[in-house]
This record gives sequence, C-alpha cells and structure tokens, in this order.
Amino acid sequence: MNTYDLWSDHTSADPLPTLARMRSDAPAIRLFNPYQGAPEWWVTRYDDVAALLHDPRFSRDKRKLSEQARARYFRVTELDQLDQHVLYSDPPEHTRLRSLVGKAFTPRRIADLTPRIEEAVERLLDQAEQHDTTDLLETLAFRLPLAVLTELIGIPEEDREKFREWTGILVAPADFTALARMATEFQEYLERFLAQRRTSPRPDLTSALIAAEESGERLTPAELMSMVFLLIAAGFETTGNLIGNSVWALLTHPDQLRRLRADPALTGSAVEEVLRYCPPVKNTTGAFPLEDTEFCGVTIPAEEMIVGSLLSAHHDPTHFPDPGRFDITRTPNRHLAFGHGIHFCLGAALARLETTITLNALLRRYPHLTLAADPDTLRWKDGVFVRGMETLPVTWGDR
Repeated sequence: MNTYDLWSDHTSADPLPTLARMRSDAPAIRLFNPYQGAPEWWVTRYDDVAALLHDPRFSRDKRKLSEQARARYFRVTELDQLDQHVLYSDPPEHTRLRSLVGKAFTPRRIADLTPRIEEAVERLLDQAEQHDTTDLLETLAFRLPLAVLTELIGIPEEDREKFREWTGILVAPADFTALARMATEFQEYLERFLAQRRTSPRPDLTSALIAAEESGERLTPAELMSMVFLLIAAGFETTGNLIGNSVWALLTHPDQLRRLRADPALTGSAVEEVLRYCPPVKNTTGAFPLEDTEFCGVTIPAEEMIVGSLLSAHHDPTHFPDPGRFDITRTPNRHLAFGHGIHFCLGAALARLETTITLNALLRRYPHLTLAADPDTLRWKDGVFVRGMETLPVTWGDR
C-alpha cells in the first residue's frame, strides 16, 4: 500500500523528493501510517490542499466518528477531554468556539506583548552569549515562546518546564503510553489551575476566556481546558520551530542573509518565505469524510483520514516559481502555513511577532553570526506534524 516510504528516517530528513514524486503521480494517494497502524489519504498539490482546508464534507470532530474509527485513529482516549477546541470542531460549534475565544485572544492583547517579548529576547541572548557556541533552539527559540505563552495564559514561571516536557511528548512520534500519561498530568494540572482562576481572576488570557460570553453562552469547563491546552501545545513547539527554521534558512543562504542585513525592513517578508520554504507545521490536521466522498477524482471511503501536505503544497511549482529557491523578497507568497479559511490559526500574529522580534535582535547584535556545525550534519526531528531541527549550534563571531 505504501510505496513512498514517507515515514522512513531518510525521507524524514529530506522529504521533498518523495513529495515531488507524489505530486506528479496522483492527486490523492492512500498510504499506511505505521505509527497509527491505519490508512491515510494524502493530497500534495497546492490547489488540492487548499481545497481540503475549505471543504465542509470533511469533519475534524472525532466525536462524529464511529467507535471503530475513533479506536483506529485516536488510541489515546485520555486526550478526549483536551480536544474540545477549535482545531477539532466543525461549524456551527467551531463558529461558536472561535467567536468566544476571539473575544479574549484579541490583536490588541497580542500587540501589547511587544515590549515584553523584546525584553525576553534580550535577556535570553544575554544569557546565551556567555558561551562562544550555543544551541540556539535550547537557549532561545523554545525558551521564548514558552515564556510568552505561559505569561499570557497566567501559568506560574516555576511550572514552565512541566509544559515544555508535556508538549515535547505531544509532538513526538506516537509513543502512546507516554502520550496517555502526559494527557492525564496535563489535564489534572489545568483543572487545578482553572479552578483557581475562577475564584481569583487575574489580568491574563485565562481569566478573559472564563469571562468571554457570546449570545448568552460561555465556554464549558471542558472547552475552556481544551482551549488553554491548545494555546500551549500548538503555540510552543510551532513558534520555536519557526524561529529555529528562520535562523537555519538564513545562515544556510548567505546571499539572503546579506540582503536582509542590508535592508532590515525585509524581516517580515523573510518570515513569510520561511513559512513557505520550511514551514514549522508540515501537514494539515487529519480530517474525515462521514460518508464515501469524491475528492481529487477519487473516492475517499467514509471515516478514512485525509491529510494535506503543507510542505509539498509550498513546493508546488505551479504556484511558486522555482520553489526550491529561498527568496526573502518572494511576491506573491500565498503559503498555507497557518491554514486557511475558518481554520486559520488564531496564534498566527503572535508567532510572526515573536519571530520578527527575534530575527531583528539577532541581526542587530551579531553581525557575524554563523552555524557552528556542518549544515549536512544537522538532523530534522521525526515529528508527526511539526518540522524543525533537533539542534541548531551557532557561534556569535566578533561582536
């Protein structure tokens, strides 16, 4: 069934040749996911991935599936109480949830974080530069979003490392025992934390979510817990990888780095090109037809998962001329890194803000920043959805 070896170590390290072959061979391909032990349909062409993101015939709500399908694709039932959020819901439930969350997760609240993010970046760099060489993922890329998100949500600083451990388990290849333990510990923590916030509100996002109301409705306890879980789980690893991928892309494309140093106003455009060229999320969330459904000229059987490859769509030459070229001035650049339509990522503005501030600080402080390892020796994580490196060793050079 699976002739593309999509989950091998070799393909994980360099998936683009395999994805190019899939784009050429067929619009939709049925594979067997060895981690899930179940079949998946993959679409790899830009137009088809974009269409999948919009198609209401495909459900993201696992509660609509039969018990047999849920057991096949969602083995860790401990996650059920943490999955009642916008990522795993359909209209009209999705519309209600997004409206309620949008009242708390506002552009103004994100913009107000700018000085705190700038302070955090400077503080983390002050600490990291005490050593001539550092793993920038460890000392900056992942510490920054963890600090920002936990402060935004109201999580005490002393508990941050717990969340780093839990999210690391969540995005790793399927270790179902560890995943179940993580889900239980995460849920128990959030139940205590939310109970405290209900009795003692504070000026943080969690208290705003508790107070949010739309047409007389509020988030249920399970929905509230799921949304806090989603903000941490989705925002931490993805933003950390976006920062890491940005630095990697620039350091391995010195012509583009020189261009950016000459014109720092291109930082925003550079971040958009990173989102296209090496997106921190490589696949869409799995979706399911609730009945046999024709899509891309083939029939997708009821309750078989379908996935869109964002990484492949971003290297589709019919939409991106010379897609293998990293170009920080690429225009237009209609990537799908944050989704599209009703499922466009709520945290997109925050991820862009953190990455832009980080790149600006690195460019200003370290004119001779370079990789401290042969680029060919750097390994990419074998994640199910995310794409990022295991380490990113850099040296500051003359300062």
